[in-house]
Amino acid sequence: MRKIILRDKRKIPPFNEPARELSVLTKPLWLQQRDVLARYTTAEREVESVHEVGNDREETLVYRDNLYFDQAFIDEFIQRAQKSGKSCQVAFKLDDPAITGQAIYLQRGIRRQGNYYVADLWYYPYGIEPVVRPLVMDTEAREVGFYHVPTHMSDFQGDLVYNLPTKPFLSIEHWIHILHANIDFGIFAIGVRFEKRLERDLGLLMKMLWRGILERKQVLTSSEIVVTGKNCTIDPTAIIQGPTFIGDNVDIGPGVVIRNCVIGDDVTIDQGCQLMLSVVGNGTFLPFRAALYRTVLMDRCMVAQNSCLQMCVVGRDSFVGAGTTFTDFLLVDKPLRSHFGGKLEETGMTALGSAIGHNVRIGSGLVFFPARMIESDVIMFASDDRRRVITGNVAYEDSDHLKLKDGEKMHPRLYKRDA
Repeated sequence: MRKIILRDKRKIPPFNEPARELSVLTKPLWLQQRDVLARYTTAEREVESVHEVGNDREETLVYRDNLYFDQAFIDEFIQRAQKSGKSCQVAFKLDDPAITGQAIYLQRGIRRQGNYYVADLWYYPYGIEPVVRPLVMDTEAREVGFYHVPTHMSDFQGDLVYNLPTKPFLSIEHWIHILHANIDFGIFAIGVRFEKRLERDLGLLMKMLWRGILERKQVLTSSEIVVTGKNCTIDPTAIIQGPTFIGDNVDIGPGVVIRNCVIGDDVTIDQGCQLMLSVVGNGTFLPFRAALYRTVLMDRCMVAQNSCLQMCVVGRDSFVGAGTTFTDFLLVDKPLRSHFGGKLEETGMTALGSAIGHNVRIGSGLVFFPARMIESDVIMFASDDRRRVITGNVAYEDSDHLKLKDGEKMHPRLYKRDA
């Protein structure tokens, strides 16, 4: 089968890069797409429009390059499409909880068409055809009560509930979708799938119990669900619970607590750090007592001591200074909104952190309001001139280094936004 990739060149603020270049589970999105399709496709072509594709009578998969789908989703889509023998477009029911609860906010790629939502993923058994039928996919969302909180922060029972897809699909058009792809539709969904397998597979449950006995560990910390790469150093006092995936050449110090995370290669996590439901990119350094909750760090980041990031996304090569806090909850009863397409739109979330672009430097001791964006290449000094509470988005033109003589030469701009 050949695959035709439709380019989406829109740059995602605040990173100022197309979605395909942004990181999902420590890989660029384009690489993640290639890997999950590797078993099905033997040739590929990138085009601006499907009209550029000829009339060859060849089995074809067409998708837009800002889509996130994992192996479980694409396996079912292709197998059902091939079995039907007809041209198909991916579709979802209007009441699919994962789509309506998270995926349809701040985007236009998943759109209503008749009685379904449709998106830019097609299968053609005999080349491109004008007529397609909807192939309705079920994300098989599971309602998960994460923890109990005061009722003003959640539902009337005080339970913080998520509808997590076991077969996820997203159109990435906003930084919040990067957060979803990595966390709720990524590592969180992996955990839910694992629980679902345990409910059906007694043999797997017994294997996990036996592995725990052999290693003299609790089941959640055994090697059956904590997968560790090569040449790793893990202090015996560290607590790591799965499902967690740790790359090669990782150094984890004393007193570190890691729960349900993906850790890339060449990462150092020093003494007393706390990580929960987070993704840490290759080459990242976390000095002592840094805390991450449902946060994504792309490659080569550094988060200094005593900093706290909740539900944030941090771009490549960025630095967060010591004692900096990213809040994720509004203290007044207002909907969380973010900029999309030139206006403020609701995020569909009751709690949300901030997004930091690529090549950003943030000084110590700042406090960020929820749902803010710090554009790529910004420097924010910890100085008397800088307000310590950041209440709005920070554009490149607001960067503190531009106030210095030759500041732009000292910290060149690498990621320009579209004019």
